[in-house]
Amino acid sequence: MESLAFLTEDQVRRVQAEFGTPLFVYDARTLERRAREVLAFPNAFGLTARFAMKSLPNAAVLRLFHGLGLHIDASSGYEAERALRAGIPAAHIQITAQELPKDLEGLVRRGCTFNACSLRQLEVYGGLFPDTEVSVRVNPGLGSGHSNRTNVGGPSASFGIWHEHLDEALALAAGHGVRVTGMHTHIGSGSDPEMWVHCAGMSLAIAARLPEVTRLSLGGGYKIARMSTEKEANLQDIGGRMAAQFEAFAREHGRKLHLEVEPGTYLVANAGALVCTVLDVVDTGAAGNTFIKIDGGMTENTRPSLYGAQHPLVVVPKTADPARGGGDYLVVGHCCESGDIFTPEADNPEGLGPRRLVRPEPGDALVMEATGAYCSSMSTKNYNSFPECAEVLLQTDGTPQLIRRRQTLDQILQNEV
Repeated sequence: MESLAFLTEDQVRRVQAEFGTPLFVYDARTLERRAREVLAFPNAFGLTARFAMKSLPNAAVLRLFHGLGLHIDASSGYEAERALRAGIPAAHIQITAQELPKDLEGLVRRGCTFNACSLRQLEVYGGLFPDTEVSVRVNPGLGSGHSNRTNVGGPSASFGIWHEHLDEALALAAGHGVRVTGMHTHIGSGSDPEMWVHCAGMSLAIAARLPEVTRLSLGGGYKIARMSTEKEANLQDIGGRMAAQFEAFAREHGRKLHLEVEPGTYLVANAGALVCTVLDVVDTGAAGNTFIKIDGGMTENTRPSLYGAQHPLVVVPKTADPARGGGDYLVVGHCCESGDIFTPEADNPEGLGPRRLVRPEPGDALVMEATGAYCSSMSTKNYNSFPECAEVLLQTDGTPQLIRRRQTLDQILQNEV
């Protein structure tokens, strides 16, 4: 059986009663510890650490990270505006977007940094801001991820300017008097550390072809351990090896590149838990399965449906009951959708993987761990007209603070005319 990560059983019962369920709970102590780990990432000639806010864009989290020294990576103009409204200085926000922001000119004039992710984006930027500097996102030709759907590098990914088109990009920039002084690559999420270091080397080789680049942003996720059987990436090891690569680059090319990293999952995934309530327990006969139905679902976490992602699951009884015993269960969400299941088989998203859990009863809590990243922000909100759930930040003294109210049905309907 998996165990609770940062909540105690009494805290689970308290937030369940006080705020209702489903409910995201984030742990300030874990967020602070992870931020300090990232800010200590080894580097040769300086570091800017950014939070990929798409993973968890709640204003309270953005402010917490800003206070610790993290900058922001925004994946759309809307995210950049959201960060600005949360009080993040524009100079600390970098925009790297598939969709060119509708207010690109206004955001850049306010001080946001922009990464051009295609030749067209570079052309538009040059037209708006001739005789300035810009950063470009380059697809280095290789990527990595825990599945094909999280791999954002290589020939099957549309992200960034293909590395063979660099001469065209430089000529286009020169036509507007724009200097390419920053370079950004992103190889994927949940990537293997060895592949991460290898792709960093490829990125440095590309940077060598951009003679005015002084800042290299290496996007990509560091593997975390959600399940107890998984092994986590060692940032000190990865960073130390990369620092040596940057030093070698400086000796060969006479340029000391400033390093940027932009983790999301590493910072927030294991700092989040989704607290749900058990609604029902049903079975499909002696040769079938026993299902736990909960009041959360793909409306809160779509990762198991998209990727077959594995999350630790823990049943917390309504009252302490050491004599409950356990069994093997499948856990399903509240949506009228066959894919709304939280127990996919490991390494086989189409299969079912029963979990060993405390015997549940209606009214118990079921806690889904490691839901801090790409859950609240990437769910199928309002499917079946379920409202967006509330969010709570567990303060360092253990006090829960509401940081997002539960959505109402009226709020879901307010824009219908």
